[in-house]
Amino acid sequence: MYKIIIILALVMSSYAQEEYQLGEGMQVASLPLYVGGYFSSDYKNRDNVISYSLDDIAILGYGDYDKFSYMAEFEYKSFYVETHTGDTVDITKDRKLHTERVYLDYKLNENYMFRVGKYNSPIGFWNLLPVNVLRDTTSSPVSLNILFPKFTTGAGISYSSYNGGETKIDLMLQNNSDLDSDYNNYTVDRHYGFNFSYEKEDYTFKLNGGYFRNIMSYSPIEPDEPHELLVHPQDLYYFLLSGKYDTPNYQLLGEIGTQRKESEFTTNYAGYIQGLYRFSEQHIGVVRLESYDDTLHDMKDDIAIVGYTYRPIYPVAIKSEYQIHSLHLENQFIFSFSMMF
Repeated sequence: MYKIIIILALVMSSYAQEEYQLGEGMQVASLPLYVGGYFSSDYKNRDNVISYSLDDIAILGYGDYDKFSYMAEFEYKSFYVETHTGDTVDITKDRKLHTERVYLDYKLNENYMFRVGKYNSPIGFWNLLPVNVLRDTTSSPVSLNILFPKFTTGAGISYSSYNGGETKIDLMLQNNSDLDSDYNNYTVDRHYGFNFSYEKEDYTFKLNGGYFRNIMSYSPIEPDEPHELLVHPQDLYYFLLSGKYDTPNYQLLGEIGTQRKESEFTTNYAGYIQGLYRFSEQHIGVVRLESYDDTLHDMKDDIAIVGYTYRPIYPVAIKSEYQIHSLHLENQFIFSFSMMF
């Protein structure tokens, strides 16, 4: 059914506005509906294991009418992955179309906004950039995968104030199953969290905390590992502190958090600090230092990443990065090409 809807939307979009800007989508006739998408392909080389992949193939529908706005995003993940290990070649193809985001917003006034559906949990900075082409590096910080659910299915409430700077408070409310449990780093049936952020001039600070119930036993670091329902679901609590200093030429970004259950810490710490320098609008250099200690999955690592991004135009990104890990045989080189249309 999803595929039929997407095909119809693409056909209708051929009758859209004459002037099209790459990355901005196309309006369907005169309807409050825009259709766009993005894709990413990458090359990875780790300990003589080489892989090529085509993934993050996504179609988006979005628009607004009066006080309402909406977003619907469906994505193929790991659409084609070819792995070379010595003389062995392994090819995997995932043809399942996942529901990444589907939500409806109602803006009551300039201060209050209500949301219902599946959406990116408003936690930290990095989690609000789900599109590869918009991110600074191809890889995401490990803390993004192990501390909290990246997506929430339920209700959301936002309050914003603009006195002497922008203050924003977000509440995440979920007491049901995920809309697509295969597309999240945790499988949860409860998630209650908050975000408090303050932005003034070049500075932004965020404070996040929450609770969720994990019902599936698998590692969010290695999501392709076999997993099964837990006999006793895990009640987990998280806390994250984030800060950003952003100017036209450079950016300093950092996040540090922890996770625990009632009796002990499940992640003692997980965080990163990242520096970015814009040589020009097209050329960006990135350095990121990460560290985490995940006792829940008995994993600990320190990571240094050096990256470079070239944007011939903004909706197109050619990125490369090299990672140095304290874990044995985890060093790798990543090259990717991504585009938004």
